[in-house]
Amino acid sequence: MTRQAALRERLATLGYDLLVVQSLPNVRYLTGFTGSSGLLVVRPQDAVLVTDYRYAAQAPREVGNAARVEIDQVSVWDRLKRVVQERPSGIGAFEAHIATVRDRERLEGFGLPRWEATGDLVERLRTIKDPDEVDAIRSAATLASEALAETLPGVRPGETEFAIAARLEAALRRRGSEWHPFPTIVASGLRAALPHARTSGRAVERGEWLLLDFGAQVDGYCADLTRTVVVGARADERQRQVYDTVRQAQRRALDHMLPGMSGREADQLARELIAQRGFGEAFGHSLGHGLGLEVHEAPRLSATAEAALPAGAVVTVEPGIYLPGWGGVRLEDDVHLGAAGPELLSDNAVELLELM
Repeated sequence: MTRQAALRERLATLGYDLLVVQSLPNVRYLTGFTGSSGLLVVRPQDAVLVTDYRYAAQAPREVGNAARVEIDQVSVWDRLKRVVQERPSGIGAFEAHIATVRDRERLEGFGLPRWEATGDLVERLRTIKDPDEVDAIRSAATLASEALAETLPGVRPGETEFAIAARLEAALRRRGSEWHPFPTIVASGLRAALPHARTSGRAVERGEWLLLDFGAQVDGYCADLTRTVVVGARADERQRQVYDTVRQAQRRALDHMLPGMSGREADQLARELIAQRGFGEAFGHSLGHGLGLEVHEAPRLSATAEAALPAGAVVTVEPGIYLPGWGGVRLEDDVHLGAAGPELLSDNAVELLELM
């Protein structure tokens, strides 16, 4: 209820009499509802969740006193209209980043004097994590690290990326991951130079990089980790040089990142070191992003992010170097930005691993 109170305060400041919440992560954040179909109306005096027959038993149990639950077997939008028309005056707001043109047309027929598009009202609240949220992300990160530790010793030259991903994903599920927050990336050899490679049927060869970017989910909250290893041989001199550069860049960011600095300043901590080593053009993505109910949420750690990093946020720190025709290295850990500085939620096991 504290979350809804904070949202109502923001709505009052903006002059809105209600907000229609369509983003399912936002619905879950405000009510606890985990279903795949739901529309939430938040008003000064109440909140109403509209969902369908599939969740007739589940929704009241999950939502409790957080909202009145309305079940409709025909059309959740028709039921939403009736809910809104209980108090058909004032200014309504909707989530512009979620609503379609058709959704806007529906809302216009609900009888309110005016509807206004708004963005990120709930997402801004979600940026600062409470202790239970941090604990869930930490648990997800621990689970992910344990699954990787089970998987890596069995990796051998000749095994395909698909096979490695399958064993890793099975290990994640056995340990209790609710699902995969994003498609697991297993990229080997030259394909490790693709920052968001799609796992393929390619067989890993001796002496190659193997990059694994994967996640876990606990109580709806996501962890996001990346590790890069050498398969079947000792790393050569260039592999060690690139790997050490990425590892030291990540360490510099972890040691010096603080709440209150801008996302750009945090990004620069790692980017400066990589550029000084001659690899500046090979680090083309941002240093990190927020983590929570979604694997990518606010805040951003990038060269263009001027907003301050708030105390209480959880972010990834994931520098990388990608060299087409050779391969790439990325190392990623999850960090809680506590008032006293960054607190690692993942194990930061980033010493170079050679799978022999």
